[in-house]
Amino acid sequence: MSDFCIVVAGGKGLRMGADLPKQFLPIGGRPLLMYTLEAFAQAVPGINVVLVLPRDQQAYWRDLCRKHAFTLAHTIADGGATRFHSVQSGLRAIEAAATPDDESLVAVHDGVRPFVAHDVICRCLATARECGTAVPVVPVVETVRELLNDGSVTRDRSRFRLVQTPQTFRLSLLRQAYEQPYTEAFTDDASVVEALGHSIALVEGNRENIKITTPFDLTVAEALVEHN
Repeated sequence: MSDFCIVVAGGKGLRMGADLPKQFLPIGGRPLLMYTLEAFAQAVPGINVVLVLPRDQQAYWRDLCRKHAFTLAHTIADGGATRFHSVQSGLRAIEAAATPDDESLVAVHDGVRPFVAHDVICRCLATARECGTAVPVVPVVETVRELLNDGSVTRDRSRFRLVQTPQTFRLSLLRQAYEQPYTEAFTDDASVVEALGHSIALVEGNRENIKITTPFDLTVAEALVEHN
């Protein structure tokens, strides 16, 4: 039984203020997306990687792979109008390799999270194999205030967690979840699965697993690459 990883990389880099889509921006001399794909191949040798990219970015990605001699095996699927539709596309790309009753696992990961720890990936897969679902989270370390109509109020931060990826599920469950009609309430894969009535198992994430969306994040990423 093979497991799968769907890496969703459909960003346009608007908050980054760069000409390049953020997944192609260089850190340590290489596009950050290459670090993301390598994390899964190194953590789980033999995992099947599906990279979801907008069609108009695919030729550029292939050029980058040639330029950097990046030979990690992966399948490319077309990105959709939203993250929901991009994950649907990734699921379609693995249909030929997995039968409808296949209990393989699928880890869905943001392409611009290149620093996910190997043990987090393995922990997500192990928990999803047991529970059917696994989502990595980290504690909130700053004070949280909720905005109200007439002001704001402090909330107990110990009751909250910041959500990361890879969000990992049994393939059969994720297939069923993504057969639902799209709504704006679907902000991540866990929310799609929850809409079926399934509970979500939480696992410990890693603080370095940041989503790179701003110039500050890119500075942090450069420091992490240099440190490692």
